Amino acid sequence: MSQSLTSRTPKPKYDVVLIGGGIMSATLATLLHEFDPTLEIAIFERLGRFAKESTAAWNNAGTGHSAFCELNYTPENPDGSIDIKKAESIAEQFEISKQFWAYLLTKGYIQDPKDFINACPHMSLVFGEKDAEYLKKRHDKMSESVLFSGMEFSTDHDKLREWIPLVMSKRNKSEVMAATKMDMGTDVNFGTLTRKMGRHLLEDSKVEVFLYHEVKDISPKEDGKWEMKVKDRIHSHKQEVNADFVFIGAGGYALPLLDSSDIKESEGYGGFPVSGQWLVTHNQELVEKHHAKVYTQATVDAPPMSVPHLDLRIIDGQKALLFGPFAGFSTKFLKEGSYLDLPESVNTKNLKSLFGAWWHNLPLTKYLIQQVAMTKSQRMQHLREFIKDAKEEDWELKVAGQRVQIIKKDDKLGGKLEFGTEVVVNKNGTIASLLGASPGASTAVEAMLTVIEKCFPEKLNGEWKAKLLEMVPSYGQRLSEHPELTEKVRKYTKEKLELEY
Repeated sequence: MSQSLTSRTPKPKYDVVLIGGGIMSATLATLLHEFDPTLEIAIFERLGRFAKESTAAWNNAGTGHSAFCELNYTPENPDGSIDIKKAESIAEQFEISKQFWAYLLTKGYIQDPKDFINACPHMSLVFGEKDAEYLKKRHDKMSESVLFSGMEFSTDHDKLREWIPLVMSKRNKSEVMAATKMDMGTDVNFGTLTRKMGRHLLEDSKVEVFLYHEVKDISPKEDGKWEMKVKDRIHSHKQEVNADFVFIGAGGYALPLLDSSDIKESEGYGGFPVSGQWLVTHNQELVEKHHAKVYTQATVDAPPMSVPHLDLRIIDGQKALLFGPFAGFSTKFLKEGSYLDLPESVNTKNLKSLFGAWWHNLPLTKYLIQQVAMTKSQRMQHLREFIKDAKEEDWELKVAGQRVQIIKKDDKLGGKLEFGTEVVVNKNGTIASLLGASPGASTAVEAMLTVIEKCFPEKLNGEWKAKLLEMVPSYGQRLSEHPELTEKVRKYTKEKLELEY
């Protein structure tokens, strides 16, 4: 992005201000500009480039989350049945994202889909009789839904060797294993996608982008508008910027900014920062033996985002394998944040929530301490549960992005840890914020449409409706209830995104 982005001065007033240059703000800016090209929109990003934090390629797993392989989206009920409601919801949300990206390609706003999305089978893999039985029940239940039709299941070692030769190498034939496979899974480089959208906004729209500009505070005005203190980090210049509508898409920094707004809806929220690490190999001999994203069960007391998985990654045309994530801990709320982020986030409004969440999640605290203390050799031992003869010299440790898990106040527990993604909006619909981590970027379009539904309901149901249906043809319909529509939408996005599965 051009150097001029660091030297321009923001105007004193905008219709819309978006804080953060990640996939959420880029998506929302693109949607709003399509709905109304006359809107004066500004994006403030504190770093020198879009998508340098959670959206960056190596700061997330690059999984196009469709619930094909993530076992935590399909819990087993006490009666032994499998609940797939959340899995269907996640799958539908990713289909919405794909439709929007297909629209951007059709309009010529972005090009070269293979730069950011590639077909990559999604698999679940489990070990032992009990988990194999669960996986079979899960497969049977999911196969009833049109969203998961085509899912294969096998316990046969020869079939598994076809699917995952690297994992099956040197396996004992008596070992009980089971796997499911969905060929229409994807690997997504959300960083590249975000920068493509950012380039379109910068070059072909009225949206103004300001890099190295950090919003430090948000205050309500008497007329219902918002006043922000914006710091130019290059020239150490500070100014006030006003806006009718503000969206906080600042990753881990969304929490303190939301708190500064003093809206009632933000009360009681706290944050718990969790970082991650991957073992990564670029050894092409290994890479050529593994062409899938393979998820298994989380260990006891592990948070959902710590489900072990061995993935093919395709970044800038280069293939690599990734294994993890291993949890880490830092008091920073962003990878390029401050060690004071966590202590400075504690206040009288969220202290009870924070303490309650900590007290009722002591096993998680123990788990994180154990993870942080692990050596590379100990991490390699976990990898060898997947790849029997993994060699330490083939793998390097790479630090992933920093996530802030939501802590919400709870009448019974004081506070509880939430592992999802949540949109917080004030009652007037003039300020919105995205909090949380998973499934994150995959559901960006759904999340930003939720923001628009809550903040611009009359326009969305009125003058913006036709444009919305052009961008997302399935909007307002449950794909799980419409097999023909599902087939039509998937055929359309497969063609536009040039997906080869």
